[in-house]
Amino acid sequence: MGILDMLTQLASSGSVSDQHFDQATQSVPKDVLGAALANTFRSDSTAPIGDLVGQLFGNSNAQQQAGLLNQILATVGPTAASALAGGVLGRVLSPGSSQVTPEQASQLTPEQVQAVVNHAHESTPGLADQLGSFYAEHSGLIKTLGGAALLMAMTHMKDHLGASKE
Repeated sequence: MGILDMLTQLASSGSVSDQHFDQATQSVPKDVLGAALANTFRSDSTAPIGDLVGQLFGNSNAQQQAGLLNQILATVGPTAASALAGGVLGRVLSPGSSQVTPEQASQLTPEQVQAVVNHAHESTPGLADQLGSFYAEHSGLIKTLGGAALLMAMTHMKDHLGASKE
């Protein structure tokens, strides 16, 4: 069974196991997974992007947390990012720095990151794409989002692969 057939079968079944999700994420190109995640972040069928990313942040190690925050900084710019959600990132960044260290990242709560992402998403439409690409490199974390988000991501992967075959 090819990956498109597997994704079609899983999407129609209405449930996704961790094993199937692992198999799918290892079988599709990272850009397909990133696009699927971005579409999942934008979907009205899942929680808002800030909620999803806040949950992922809470399940990440300090290195991954810093990577996420640095992706946000790179996408919206350090000055704009420092002002988001009442200046949460500005308070942990060293003066003149445009990068967050793992130690600084671990000072933030998932709720603070949720607020930062929600505010950044409002002003930077491409943020979901950048975060999708980031998490495509950390696909093990995606499983922590739970069934509905996993199923949505699998459906988006199937749709993307199916469209590229036409």
